[in-house]
Amino acid sequence: MANNTDRARRPAATDAALAAENAFSELGNLPEWNLADLYPAIESPELKRDLDRAAAEAAGFETAWKGKLADEAARGPEGRLGEAVEAYEGIEELMGRIVSYAGLLYAGDTSDPKRAKLYGDVQEKLTDASAHLIFFTLELNKIEDAVLDAVLDAALEADPRLAHYRPWVLDIRRDKPYELEDRVEQLFHEKSVTGRGAWNRLFDETMTSLRFTVDGEELALEQTLNLLQDADGEKRHRAAQALADTFSKNLRTFTLITNTLAKDKEISDRWRGFEDIADSRHLANRVERPVVDALAEAVRTAYPRLSHRYYAMKARWLGMDVLNHWDRNAPLPETPQAVIGWDEAKNTVLDAYAAFDPRMAEIAGRFFDHNWIDAPVRPGKSPGAFAHPTVPSAHPYLLLNYLGKPRDVMTLAHEMGHGIHQVLAGKQGALMAPTPLTLAETASVFGEMLTFRSLLDRTTEKRERKAMLAQKVEDMLNTVVRQIAFYEFERKVHAKRRSDGELTSDQIGELWLDVQKACLGPSVKLREGYETFWAYIPHFIHSPFYVYAYAFGDCLVNSLFAVYQQAPEGFQERYFAMLEAGGTKHHSELLAPFGLDASDPDFWSKGLSVIEGLIDELETLDG
Repeated sequence: MANNTDRARRPAATDAALAAENAFSELGNLPEWNLADLYPAIESPELKRDLDRAAAEAAGFETAWKGKLADEAARGPEGRLGEAVEAYEGIEELMGRIVSYAGLLYAGDTSDPKRAKLYGDVQEKLTDASAHLIFFTLELNKIEDAVLDAVLDAALEADPRLAHYRPWVLDIRRDKPYELEDRVEQLFHEKSVTGRGAWNRLFDETMTSLRFTVDGEELALEQTLNLLQDADGEKRHRAAQALADTFSKNLRTFTLITNTLAKDKEISDRWRGFEDIADSRHLANRVERPVVDALAEAVRTAYPRLSHRYYAMKARWLGMDVLNHWDRNAPLPETPQAVIGWDEAKNTVLDAYAAFDPRMAEIAGRFFDHNWIDAPVRPGKSPGAFAHPTVPSAHPYLLLNYLGKPRDVMTLAHEMGHGIHQVLAGKQGALMAPTPLTLAETASVFGEMLTFRSLLDRTTEKRERKAMLAQKVEDMLNTVVRQIAFYEFERKVHAKRRSDGELTSDQIGELWLDVQKACLGPSVKLREGYETFWAYIPHFIHSPFYVYAYAFGDCLVNSLFAVYQQAPEGFQERYFAMLEAGGTKHHSELLAPFGLDASDPDFWSKGLSVIEGLIDELETLDG
């Protein structure tokens, strides 16, 4: 927010600008993160020292261990395999700290040339350094199964260090069928900086530089998207038109990025031998293709009784025959329009977490107390929200673009869930703390549910309850229905790119409209301009097929929350154990203590029935 001196120097502000400024003043003091826990400053000697150290240690590691792992494994308990993995983890931790700092600094302002240079330089230097480490997992996977099994079994009694890493060693064996010859792997790795990584960076810098003109004001993406939740239908319309206008002017760039990355993925998949377009993502998520297929099919089948039904109800509530696409997230007349200040948002989330388990609130409190959160909207700042785990020796950071809407409070609860998960899993170390995306969304969605239920239980007035339920249903539809539609869109884009060659912007837009019409139903009219809205979704660029993880997590949490409500005794301990496991266990192992099984065809239907139940309750409040 501008101070009084800034305001005096600039031309007379428009009504819209003053209104926006007043809204920001209502938010209170928004925290900005303190990255000094990673490095003191962009030009600090500590950062330079660690960059040099990472390069030296990676090269030294290769000299010390390359070509020797099979012999060390053959020596059984007398071998030094555990020592090698421990040394490898230490280098990964060091490099993770460096790249986390550069990435977070860059996300705070992608328009700053110094930050952009550091981010690019760090990526390049760490790619060069980690090229010395590629051999390690490849060589581990060349050890004969019988030999590796024997040394891991013996380690349970004779080598606690190797026994600790047993889950990680067994996990990387899943990648073995898709690994290539060492020099090819090295080429893929080194080319990533000038290939996939460069296109990702182009997308980020282009998107954060875009401005959208609404009522004479130039707004960033996050502020413009926020207007789609405005109570004024005409303002929503103007915001949607501004989005379409700017996306259209830049569609050539986004189409080129999409085509290039789709081809890049096809090349990688072909060389590695993946059969299905999304198999590489399923492997990374440690989830089986039939499980994801069952999820997608269950959601598609539920479109009519979930999204189609709900949007028909909403159109009626708003006095419309059909909703325009810019009305989809419009607030109901019953929705309170007051800006929610930061302190209120903070207390809402902390209270909800504390009611579930005081330990959750204690961990969450650290984020607020020690400036592990960056909340304000700023020019150049990355849009959206995320939780970055950094490395176990430090702590996670949260990025938000907080504007005081009820959904922003839910976003805080969501990202805080991620942060708590990352803190708890950190005890597993740099190699085993990371959680597959499908399970990474569990704690975040659970945190949202805790916050929502806490607020709902305190709400007795019928109109307020209706507004709260409607907003929760919309959030769940956005998380489940919309994300599976995104997944279907990606599948169509990648499949058509492989069969027909480069796609035009119009072709991509047609695919986008097809899946959106199917998921939203006849009560949402997709007006001119909406065919460009695929362009701003970052997951399509950074993590192809990531999006189904949201639906996976939401449906899983619905089932998990039902277990909690039905049998709360001992639930918290089982829940904490699940989060603390990090990436050491498969989803089947983590869900078993709760009596849940994601491979059961009925599992997804049970999760979707929770959404349907909320829509049922809304119908009873209708009128």
